[in-house]
Amino acid sequence: MVTANPIKTVLNTGLDFLKALRKKKVESVVGIDIGSSSIKVVQLKNEGGRAVLETYGALALGLYADLEVGAVTNLPADKLAEALISLMEEAGVTTKDSQLSISATASLIFLIELPPQVKKSEFASVIPTEARKYIPVPISEVSLDWFVIPKKEDLYEGAEGEEGPGAVGSKQEETETLATKTEVLVVAIPNDTIAKYRDIIKQAGLEASSLEHEVFSSIRSNFTHELSPVLLFDFGASKTKLSIVERGIVKNFHTVNRGSADITNALSRSLGIPFDKAEKMKRESGLSSMEENVVTIIKRSIDYIFSEANSVVLNYEKKYNKTIDKVLLSGGGTLLKGFPELAIENFRSEVMIGHPFAKVEAPAFLEETLKVTGPEFAVAIGLALGKL
Repeated sequence: MVTANPIKTVLNTGLDFLKALRKKKVESVVGIDIGSSSIKVVQLKNEGGRAVLETYGALALGLYADLEVGAVTNLPADKLAEALISLMEEAGVTTKDSQLSISATASLIFLIELPPQVKKSEFASVIPTEARKYIPVPISEVSLDWFVIPKKEDLYEGAEGEEGPGAVGSKQEETETLATKTEVLVVAIPNDTIAKYRDIIKQAGLEASSLEHEVFSSIRSNFTHELSPVLLFDFGASKTKLSIVERGIVKNFHTVNRGSADITNALSRSLGIPFDKAEKMKRESGLSSMEENVVTIIKRSIDYIFSEANSVVLNYEKKYNKTIDKVLLSGGGTLLKGFPELAIENFRSEVMIGHPFAKVEAPAFLEETLKVTGPEFAVAIGLALGKL
């Protein structure tokens, strides 16, 4: 039997969660982003209604898997807990109140369309049935969360009605048949993955009221008041996540199975050098390298990702007859030297680098450092902001 828990565990926007936060006054919280090659933490405190940065840090996971720094890993819960404890001690994290993200590599996120004749009262039974078509494992092995995307005219009604943000036209009668197809954003998480994260939380001695899919954390930290469609280009270590967001709502999500670690692997293979040397070369020179063959190898990997991104944008623009207004760059891969300039050449839209630390108060002397490293900590910042 599928575990269907709408808008509570993964999307993290449900009324139950909001009520829980009201009962427990949150003074300080740590956002924890467990990625495939590193863990990032950001601790924020609530100071007079302002989010203030207390500490942050990152730790490469390669050493915990007997691999090099920058390598993609698949560590068990006990190793991840060990690494997390070490990072929190090193960064000086002082709170146990935490929020963790579910990685896109360990989950599925997709859109389904319900026919007009499906009534709102039938959503809870119909949505899991429709979701089966997109899930490659038995439905009993996953937990589902979903968000019914409001019609344009209902965007604000749903947020104010008693049914919460998951409602479409919540002021209408429950049995009313929708006139047009209803879009539903679905997140599917393997039950084993949820159990693993809970185990990490327990072993690390943390308190976490919920888990959140990383895309929503990244949106929270990167976006301000964008109303037109925006492509969030999250360049991670093992994958690149492409989210088209309109009025704060994910309208399209696509994962490219290429990331910054693939660039390192390509350099290592093509130049016949060890992974650690290739990683150092990538980090120090990147696309500004004086060696033409290095630039060619790096661009070959990035061109594939850009090609996928352009296809996603084109398909969206055709389907909705709308133009992508902006591209927001996020993730550690965007720190590659020369990458933003290459992105500007590729996309027809305005290209901007995310600056998630701009949403928190921090010492002035850290301003430039936080601006540069911000994209790498976008998910961790978004998690902490969500809890505050």
